Amino acid sequence: MIKIFRSLLLLTVILFFSCRKENATKHSKPNILFILVDDLGYHDLGVTGSTFYETPHIDQLANQSMQFTNGYAASRVCSPSRASIMTGKFTARHGITDWIGAKTGEDWRNRNRHDKLLPAQYVTQLPKEDVTIAEALKQHDYKTFFAGKWHLGGEGSYPEDHGFDINIGGIEAGSPRGGFFSPWNNPKLQNKENGENLSMRLAQETSNFIKQYKDSTFFAFLSFYAVHAPIQTTEGKWRKYRDKADSIGITENGYAMERVLPIRQVQDNPIYGGLVETMDDAVGLVLETLEANGLVENTIVVFTSDNGGVASGDHYTTSNLPLRGGKGYQWEGGIKEPFFIKVPWLNSAGVRTNYPVIATDFYPTLLDLVNVPLNKKQHIDGISLKPLLKGEKLNLNRPIYWHYPHYGNQGGEPSSVIQKEGWKLIHYWEDGHQELYKLPSTEHDTLNVISKHSEIAKNLSDNLMSWLKGVNAKFPTQDPEYDAWKAENRRQNTINNNWPSLEKHRKEVLSKDFQPNQTWWKSKVDMD
Repeated sequence: MIKIFRSLLLLTVILFFSCRKENATKHSKPNILFILVDDLGYHDLGVTGSTFYETPHIDQLANQSMQFTNGYAASRVCSPSRASIMTGKFTARHGITDWIGAKTGEDWRNRNRHDKLLPAQYVTQLPKEDVTIAEALKQHDYKTFFAGKWHLGGEGSYPEDHGFDINIGGIEAGSPRGGFFSPWNNPKLQNKENGENLSMRLAQETSNFIKQYKDSTFFAFLSFYAVHAPIQTTEGKWRKYRDKADSIGITENGYAMERVLPIRQVQDNPIYGGLVETMDDAVGLVLETLEANGLVENTIVVFTSDNGGVASGDHYTTSNLPLRGGKGYQWEGGIKEPFFIKVPWLNSAGVRTNYPVIATDFYPTLLDLVNVPLNKKQHIDGISLKPLLKGEKLNLNRPIYWHYPHYGNQGGEPSSVIQKEGWKLIHYWEDGHQELYKLPSTEHDTLNVISKHSEIAKNLSDNLMSWLKGVNAKFPTQDPEYDAWKAENRRQNTINNNWPSLEKHRKEVLSKDFQPNQTWWKSKVDMD
């Protein structure tokens, strides 16, 4: 009897330590799925407050993740943000400060904007000397995969030149050539079936990669072209959201005037609603692939966007209210993002934290979570969020910086921003004036309190200027050909003509007989 008891005890001990070893092995090199959506606003998801767009798969993912309610993109536009995710550096440090392809210097005059400043020069491809997160993981035996929007340089600076073993659809273009329905014009993405949806195709390619390499360790980066312009959807999804807007009640006016351009005030664009829902369907497809292949418990999932929703300029697609502004703007609506990290073996599902985090933090966080040594000389502007994910605390004193010495297509102004200890200071390069906001009580960026807190403003300003100098930031210059009369004439034309035209187009899109073209942007392939 004693021998039997000893044998059972020994077996229990062996099983206990075997399980511990199995779990340690299982979590020592987990898989990573990184989902990046283009131009998705903070309030464009059901889980973040939208009552119009329907995103059940992302909502479910968010509820399984830690939700960073003060999560920020590294820039108000795409290329700089994407470079910061890849490098762990703020934009002024890596030098890509505008979307690649934007005009600078005297070439800016060709836009006929009649602005006071000539935008600064910027780096036009991801620097080769930087070790990207893909390269860092590849050095530790990760199979690396990229699908979708790249926009970080052309030939010689594609994803495969920066650490990704496989590249599906990643080229220099910032928007989907050919639109969201096949045939598309992308040398890295083969046309297979006319009318195929781009978001679903990218999700299918990601799923195929996951299934192929499920027995190895992988880093899959799914970078949607959605929900960037051109705004397109199927007739069925348009009708669903058109009828939904009608049932809620279509307001008479949908826009208000911001400083430079009109800005959307309501979420009721049925085309955009369909585009968002299809992107959510695509996310669901990839998450289902993880489930079907038994990979859920050993895969970290990240979900975020590269800048705020497009409320002005481009296609005026969504409203970011109560946040002010949107893509291209210096306020919260331009930089605050959905920011979710799911780590299945940590007890952080559904936990919300208001600790301010930014896209540069993904790099060190993911390395830390998969037990790859940190490289602090590379991801110098990021910190590991692993302590927060484990339920621990982090020091709240670090400053966060944004630098955009350019004019946004959406109405944003050349400016630099520092955020620290709940205060945000914006410095405008046209005339040097500044705004100070206390977060989150004035998160709408409508109550400038600089006159009441001049000492705080001075300290933040000194910190910002010192940092910009330290990273050799580039600045815009005064345009000697600036004509105030032409600038004011352009503004009046915007108010008197552009604004009414936008209101008219909004009503057309919401009308019962709206039809963009016979094929609904090529989504209908069987025409009589």
